[in-house]
Parts: sequence; C-alpha cells; structure tokens
Amino acid sequence: MSQRGMSTRGRAGLRSRIPRWTLAGDGRTIADGAVVAPDERLSWPRTVGIGMQHVIAMFGATLLVPTITGFPVTTTLLFSGIGTVIFLLLTAGRVPSYLGSSFAFIAPLTASTADGQAAQLGAVFSVGVVLVVVGVIVRIAGSRVLDAVMPPVVTGAVVALIGLNLAPAAVSSYEAQPLVATVTLLVILLVTVLGPGLLGRLAILVGAVTGWLFAWAIGALAQDRVDAMRDAAWVGLPDLNGPSFDLSVIVLALPVVIVLIAENVGHVKAVAEMTGRSLDDVAGNAILADGIATVLAGAGGGSGTTTYAENIGVMAATRVYSTAAYWVAAATAIVLSFSPKFGALVFTIPDGVIGGATLVLYGLIGLLGVRIWMDARVDFTDPVNLTVAAAALVAGIGDLTLSIGNVELGGIAWGSLGILIGYPVMRRLARLR
Repeated sequence: MSQRGMSTRGRAGLRSRIPRWTLAGDGRTIADGAVVAPDERLSWPRTVGIGMQHVIAMFGATLLVPTITGFPVTTTLLFSGIGTVIFLLLTAGRVPSYLGSSFAFIAPLTASTADGQAAQLGAVFSVGVVLVVVGVIVRIAGSRVLDAVMPPVVTGAVVALIGLNLAPAAVSSYEAQPLVATVTLLVILLVTVLGPGLLGRLAILVGAVTGWLFAWAIGALAQDRVDAMRDAAWVGLPDLNGPSFDLSVIVLALPVVIVLIAENVGHVKAVAEMTGRSLDDVAGNAILADGIATVLAGAGGGSGTTTYAENIGVMAATRVYSTAAYWVAAATAIVLSFSPKFGALVFTIPDGVIGGATLVLYGLIGLLGVRIWMDARVDFTDPVNLTVAAAALVAGIGDLTLSIGNVELGGIAWGSLGILIGYPVMRRLARLR
C-alpha cells in the first residue's frame, strides 16, 4: 500500500474514534428522567458549562497530588488533559471519563523523595508500562476476564469503597470551614431540587462558585493563595522533566498498578451502570489508555493518572454522560496548563467549598456501587458475598493502611485487592464444601 493510502486510512481511523454527537432533544432542555448519552450532546454553550463543571470537579484533586509530592502543578495538569484525549480516542468516545492525578502515587512518591524527581518519574513511567501490558491482555482476552475476576458483587464493592474511602477527606475539608461548606452544600441541594431544567444539573458548579464568592465576601480565602495568584504570570510554559530509572524506586511504586486497574474497571462498570450500556469490551482499551497517559506523564514530568471518581459524581448528579463535555474539559486543562495565574486562581478555592461539594459527590459514588448490587440482584444471604464485601468495604472506608517492606498501601488498595483475591478463593472453597 502506498504511503498516501496508509496516511488516508490512518486519518479515517482517527476520525472514526471521534464521535459525531447527536443533539439530545432540542439541546436546551432535558425532560425529567431523561439522560444525555455518551454519543449525544446539548447545545455547545450548555456542553461547555457541563465541561467546566467537570474541570472544577477534577481540579482540586488533580492539583493536590503534585502539591503534596512536589511535582509541577501545571505540568501535571497538561498531561491530565492529554491523557484524557488519549482515553477518549482509544475508547472511541464510549466511556465518558477524565484522567486526573492518581492519589495512589502519593505514598510511593513521598517515600522516594530523597531519590530525586527523575527517579520518581521513572517509577511513574514503569507503572504506566505495566498498566499498558495489562490493558493489552484484557483487550485480547475480552470481557471473559472481567466477568471471571469482577462479577457484580466485586465491582459493586470496588466502586463503593472507592467513593466511601474519600469520605474522611470530604469531612476534613468540611470541618475546616463549616460555614462556607454549609453554604456550598445548601446551594447544591437547593439548586438540584429546585433548579429548573439544566440549572439543576449544574448544581455542583453553581454551588462551588457561590461558595467561593461567599468565602471571598467574609474574608475566608487563604491570603497566601490569593497573594500567589496575584503574583503568578498570565502565560507560562509547563516545566517539563525527564525520567531516570532506579529499580528500588520502581519496585516501591509497582503496587499502584493494582489500584489503577481496580479504579479503571470500577469506573467502566459504574459508567455502564449509569448509561445502561455494556462497556466490558472497551475495559481493556480504558486500562491501555490510562497506561499510555501515565507513561507520557512519567516521560514529561507529570504525576500518574487514573479515571476520576469525582467526575463520576458529577455525571450521577447531572445525568449528562456526553463525551463532548470531556473533550471540553480536556481542552480546558491543556489551555490552562499554560496559565500559571489561572491555576493559582482555582487553587484559591477554599477547603469549605471543596468539603461541601465532595460531601455530595463522594456519597454519590459510593451509592453507585450499591446500585450495581441492587440491579444485579446480588444475594447477600450468601455468606461468600456477604463476608468478602463486608471486609472489603470496611478496609476501604476505614482506609486500612499497611506496609509491605517499604511499600505502604491504603484502603482502596487493600479493599480492592482483598475482594479481587478473596472472592474467587472463598467461592472455590464454598464449592468444595
């Protein structure tokens, strides 16, 4: 085949992965009980509004990881946007998702600070490579692997514990500024219940903006963050850095792969449940895309990525699953990564606003796991289902944190690992009995 023919075929293949969204209804209003499917969209101004809500939902956590680990904030933001584009392309627009900074990397990156950022980036890169391999295996083997490893009792538990594991973070932020958090929460609840049409589906965005304005009015914004915003440049290039490879640091970070697999599969299952569409056939591509995004982040100076639970909460609240909104969010993240001032502005969002919003969002994620159980009619009179789910949930909610040598794993890892291994083992033992 000629090079021109191959080029044309390549462009056609790329175009096939960018959906041609159909307009949902009249594009302006959404009927009660209706949803906007991944291959649909609202009018572009409304789609941009939904996309902005996704940006706000992911921003705090995406910036928090590099802030804690010492990685460049704008660089991490850049690779999260690029990673999201890769994810949307590889899943052919069927799985609405944003790839933000993974909290699972915090422990190994913090533990390896003395080894230098280049070695840490090498560890992020290596985790991404392993995740790519896992994605290829799942893609080749098909949904049989997922059906065998993650039946509804397992997927429901993983989704639930991922959301509920974040509960202490929401409560801690709420308690830091209870007045601001309460105002934010009340606005979200009132707009959700009383807001007409699309306004009710933008409740998180409206609540966050209202909470920020209230915090500004009563002087509750952190002055050091306001000063940093005032001094930040309007335009600036992200700080790009390359990796080096240290086996001890790589080994320290490899257990993160377990968390990323669980989060990706749990995310695909949650989106499938919300949209009523089978997505098992793209789970391998989802893992593969996250692996590629993490490889790129490690190669350029950003933190590793994962599908974001925060954005699942936004979809659960709005019932708008359009991937067009995620293209908006990804493009916005890439553009904003070149504006240190805007990054500093968003970083002025006070703890109270984050607490009020995440109190709702994280709870919605947890309840999605319960919904998976209900819709699949999981039998909790079965002692195997009952005990393994119970142990996994408590490990996740209580954030069980244990170390294996120098590697520290938290509740999401232990809860997910426990039910992924414990369920098939206990099921086999029950059959032998």
